[in-house]
Amino acid sequence: MENFTNDTIDTNHLPKFEEVAFTGLHPKYFKVVLINLLIVISILILVPSLVSVLKPELFSGRIWMILGILLPIISTLIIVFSIIGFKKKGFAFRNHDVLFRHGVIATNTIVIPYNRVQHVALHEGLVSRYFGLAKIEIFTAGGSSSDIEIPGIEKEQAENIKQLLMGKIQKQL
Repeated sequence: MENFTNDTIDTNHLPKFEEVAFTGLHPKYFKVVLINLLIVISILILVPSLVSVLKPELFSGRIWMILGILLPIISTLIIVFSIIGFKKKGFAFRNHDVLFRHGVIATNTIVIPYNRVQHVALHEGLVSRYFGLAKIEIFTAGGSSSDIEIPGIEKEQAENIKQLLMGKIQKQL
C-alpha cells in the first residue's frame, strides 16, 4: 500500500466516441422495416374491423369516427419514428470495443469493451432472410441493459462480425 497513487485523469485527452465513423444499416433493411410496419398497421385496422363484424353493438358511428381520425395519426407517427430511427442507427468496431448508436428523440450510444462480451448470436427473421440480412446479438457480463442487437447487416458481413467477436472472446480466455 505504500506505492498507492490516485492521480487525476485529464478528461480532455480521453478518446471521443463521437468522432467514430459509424456504419449505417444496410439499405435493404429499410424495406424490412416498412414490411413490418405494414403488418402492424394492418393489424391496427383489421382488429377493429373484425370486432365490429362479430360484435356490431360495440361500434357506433362515433367510435368509427374516432378510429378514422386516430388510426391515420398513429400510423403516420409510427412510420415517421421508424424512418428517423432507421437513419440514426449505426455501428462501429474498434480495436478494443464495439459501438452501437440508436434512438429517435434522444440518440444513445452504447460502447462495449470486448472483454465484457460473453456470447454472440446471429439471427435471421423471416422478412430479413428474404432480403439476405441478419441481426447480431451481443450479450455482455453487465446484464440485459448493456446487451445490444445490431439489425440490418448483410448475412455474410454478420457472419464475419460474429467470427471477429468470437475471436476476441477466445483471446480473453
